[in-house]
Amino acid sequence: MEKPEILYDESHCELCACGTGLDFSFSFAFQPIVDAVSRNVYAYEALVRGTEGQGAMSVLSRVNEKNRYSFDQICRVKAVKLAAKLKMQPLLSINFMPNAVYRAEYCIRTTLAAAKTYNFDTHKIIFEITEGEDLTSVEHLASIIEAYQSMGFRTAIDDFGAGFSRYNIMMASPPDLLKLDMGLIRNIHQDLNKQAVVAGIITMMRQLGGRIVAEGVEVPEEYYWLRSQGIALYQGYLFARPGFECLPEPVFPD
Repeated sequence: MEKPEILYDESHCELCACGTGLDFSFSFAFQPIVDAVSRNVYAYEALVRGTEGQGAMSVLSRVNEKNRYSFDQICRVKAVKLAAKLKMQPLLSINFMPNAVYRAEYCIRTTLAAAKTYNFDTHKIIFEITEGEDLTSVEHLASIIEAYQSMGFRTAIDDFGAGFSRYNIMMASPPDLLKLDMGLIRNIHQDLNKQAVVAGIITMMRQLGGRIVAEGVEVPEEYYWLRSQGIALYQGYLFARPGFECLPEPVFPD
């Protein structure tokens, strides 16, 4: 993978926090990932938003091949800074772009610097990849996951089950967390085919030693079926909607 022209590191921390290097600004909303067993917030996912709370596509539509690396680095710093400002105690889940990481051990330096600058524990960071991204190679993603895990970070694959699910990644380097795509979750309590697929994924993750997050849960019936299968971690409107620059408190079904 070609090395970017500018290597962000400790010296870029404050510049990244200000968004220097991009011709647009953005912020974050946070949505809780809840633990139904302890009935606490397990983590908050940082979801990119416009500076006035506009949807993610108002920002992501402006990311291209030329600014992807800067955007990825700036996202990490901004998310850590805002989480620290909000005094976030649960884990922080940050989405990352594998195609913006040419070598994990170098590209992580700005994140580590931000955590030190803003006094945020690096062991509370989850790096989350969207399963549908067009990856350069399985080997590249596996090397990133392995490097991040060796540094003490948790890793997650998002939207698993949307389109082509990358089981080859699961064999090469399993993540700590696997987030089921909401397409699998929707009306799962009524769909025997979805139930069979999810049951297989649950078995796979148990044998691999990872955990499943059911995301996009919107109605109690979906939640009750998933709980009956032993899934403990959830994300969705049933519990809380994303809160712009704040940490929403979840509501648990009875």
